[in-house]
Amino acid sequence: MSEDTPVAELRGINKIYGDGVPTQVLFDIDLLVRPGEFAAIVGASGSGKTTLLNIIGLLDTPTSGELILGGEDAARLEENERARFRREYLGFIFQFHYLLPEFTVLENAMIPCRLSKKDCRGEPQDRMVGLLEQVGLGDRLTYRPSQLSGGQQQRVAIVRALANDPDLVLADEPTGNLDSKSSNAVFDLMRELNRTTGKAFLMVTHDETFARQADRVIHIVDGRIERD
Repeated sequence: MSEDTPVAELRGINKIYGDGVPTQVLFDIDLLVRPGEFAAIVGASGSGKTTLLNIIGLLDTPTSGELILGGEDAARLEENERARFRREYLGFIFQFHYLLPEFTVLENAMIPCRLSKKDCRGEPQDRMVGLLEQVGLGDRLTYRPSQLSGGQQQRVAIVRALANDPDLVLADEPTGNLDSKSSNAVFDLMRELNRTTGKAFLMVTHDETFARQADRVIHIVDGRIERD
């Protein structure tokens, strides 16, 4: 992908829920996400932040408009192709870590690779071990999630988001379930990985302190981008 080609481009995205009494949540959203940038989406509860992130992440479909990922209008793909895009093009960090309790730290981090049915031995596993070492978990590769703190669990989730070498990482309130010390550590980690891996990060957050440290802040009010 060219350095000038957006990792995601939204053109006139609208989202309406309901048939009898329709409710419009997003209005004519135009947005570019550029390679390597760290952008924050902020807005009040109910403003449409998570809906917008879910549409970019192919977890929801727009009512109208275009969503260009990897040169394709991904909003119009069949579900099996949408699933492929999610596996290969996108990484996800949620508010809760969603680690599998019976798997080790390394096994949890490798799950996206295994779901893609790739050979995850050799270089892919070495890369994940390197990332886990980078985030301070090199001595906990064989630990189970129950043996980790909340902040450590979220670090595993962040590394897992990079398992398939995505172009864009989507983070939905990734510090929402953590105390202030762990929240700061997790945010600093995402920023560090953004810089060292060159991956674009798009983060929904209520925390203005974190938003101010992003390269770019996208303000959403009542389903519209008010300021970018």
